[in-house]
Parts: sequence; structure tokens; C-alpha cells
Amino acid sequence: MKMHRFEEIWLVLAAGVIILSMVVTGYQTFALGMGPPSNKETIDPQKVDETAPFDEPGVYQIGENEYEVVMTLQIFSFNPGDIEIPAGSTVHFTMTSKDVVHGFQVAGTNLNAMVMPGHIQKITQKFDKPGEYLVLCNEYCGSGHQLMSTTITVK
Repeated sequence: MKMHRFEEIWLVLAAGVIILSMVVTGYQTFALGMGPPSNKETIDPQKVDETAPFDEPGVYQIGENEYEVVMTLQIFSFNPGDIEIPAGSTVHFTMTSKDVVHGFQVAGTNLNAMVMPGHIQKITQKFDKPGEYLVLCNEYCGSGHQLMSTTITVK
């Protein structure tokens, strides 16, 4: 069976696009570290308050301009509530939920995570611009969901 010349050209172009997209995706995943997280950490949601580091939620300085925020999310609240950090800081969030699935979205940034009971969620963000950032739960968690918010103040 003989293929028309234009069919051959389109077949080669399509194969080239597929191969190029696979190479770009592989480069981003392995060389740039942009792949999905693979370290699945779990926790007993019934014993969050007794399990380190969630037994002492708060903001901790772990280096120069580097902070760790250990946070628990529970029905209609974030613990710790309002967070203050200096401008230019890199913040590592370590979070878990005590009850239902919650969302963690920081308005004005690309920080967005789903926090599930029984799982530990870790995300990192650098806050360069001073200001007040609104943190919202973007997963419906019950009848008071619209009240679940807090702020990150960058000085």
C-alpha cells in the first residue's frame, strides 16, 4: 500500500510533536523537579494532637529567611491562625486535616493544596512582596465552610 506524500509528512510531524512533548515533560519532571510529589506520608487522624510535629503547631525559623509552618486544619479553622513572616522568606508548610478534606489556597500566589485526613501535605512558597495574603479553604468542608480563612502577613 502506497501512502500519499502529504500523509507521510503529517505522520512524521505528528510523531515529532509527540516525541518532543515527551522529552519536554521528562526534562521538566526529572531535571527541573516539577513532577508530582512521590513521598506519601500518613498520620492517624484520630491522634493528630499527639503526633509530632502536629502536637505543637506554629511558625518555626529553620534557617536564615527560611521558616516552617506546622499547621492543622479542622472544621472551619486553621491552626495556627494568623501567620507573620518577614519579606523574602521561604516558607515550608507541613499540614494535615483532623476531620474532613480541606483546601489550602493563598490568594495572589500559585499556592494551592488539598489537605486530607490521614495524609501529610508539604508545600513550599517564597514570599517576596510585603502585604497581607488571604488563606482560604477551597474544598467544601461543611455548613460553615465560607468562614474558614486566615491571613499570612509578610512584613
